[in-house]
Amino acid sequence: MNIELQYPGKRPADEILSEVYPGTLLGKSPLQSSVSRALLFGDNQPILSLLRTTHRATIDLIYIDPPFGTGQSFTNGAQHLAYHDTLVDHDFLEFLRQRLILMRELLSPQGSLYLHIDKKVGHYVKLLLDEIFGRENFLNDITRVKCNPKNFSRRAYGNSTDMILLYAKDRDQHIWNEQREPLSEDQIHRLFPKHDPQKGPYTTHPLHAPGKTQKGDTGQPWKGLIPPRGRHWRYKRETLDALEDQGLIEWSPTGNPRKRFFAKDHKGQKLQDFWEYKDKGKTLVSYPTEKNLDMLKRIILQSSHPESIVLDAFAGSGSTLIAAHELGRNFIGIDASSLAKHAIQENFEKYRIEVATWRYEEK
Repeated sequence: MNIELQYPGKRPADEILSEVYPGTLLGKSPLQSSVSRALLFGDNQPILSLLRTTHRATIDLIYIDPPFGTGQSFTNGAQHLAYHDTLVDHDFLEFLRQRLILMRELLSPQGSLYLHIDKKVGHYVKLLLDEIFGRENFLNDITRVKCNPKNFSRRAYGNSTDMILLYAKDRDQHIWNEQREPLSEDQIHRLFPKHDPQKGPYTTHPLHAPGKTQKGDTGQPWKGLIPPRGRHWRYKRETLDALEDQGLIEWSPTGNPRKRFFAKDHKGQKLQDFWEYKDKGKTLVSYPTEKNLDMLKRIILQSSHPESIVLDAFAGSGSTLIAAHELGRNFIGIDASSLAKHAIQENFEKYRIEVATWRYEEK
């Protein structure tokens, strides 16, 4: 069961999808479905609507870091205006909702949406996403450490995290390339307490498993031993012989065999929903909301394929697009800010990224 927010000015979804905008995308050539690398400058709502004619159900991954409904204006380190975040409360929610409805139309059946948002408004945004994508397609609420602890004087706990909401177009079909995180030195020391001079840290695992085999090979004696009562060997006896020949079986002083497992062979741990990717200082970035490139690469590797198109409808400095380029993905970026346009073009020149551009112009 979905719970929907009700507020003044909330438009029906079919009205948003049927709206015709009096404008067009101008560039050296018309924007076509074959275009898989593009920068589009202007209001993202009419642009997203126009993309439905060329890229409907073709986008595998959308990452957005929209305004947070703060009521403030944001500048870069040189105090140049980036954007006005003046919409608040239900006006902000409806601004975002209308664009999310259009984005869902652009996602492929295997697509995912990552929405980066502040915790002050994020829980309202989750209700919007439940409504648009279906509560059953919610995958994660990721906590992101954004900064070092602050000593603000307000009568509340410090605020050093924000959130990323992850939804699938269809949770049974979405792209999921299982990424792993290397073990830390502390984890290696704790999980692999033994040491081999040639192969490094290791631990040992039992060679038997629960369950009794009546007639199978794994229930038979090996090296004169039988599995403990109610258990069987984890491997066939010929495999146990091979492990023994490879030096991968360690015998205890009491004659109990265990398999050696080395830290260097560990595939890493499954990624969790707590990420530490801190923002750089304002003077170190080309746009005030610029996000960590390594975080964006993690998202792109996890939820897209090399042939996928990645969309960022609030492109800012173009970091999402740069990450997509470096990982061999296609991309579409949208932004209305003149500072964003300058930052993206400057960064693309730095990274030697060639891309076609269009601008939205009302007729």
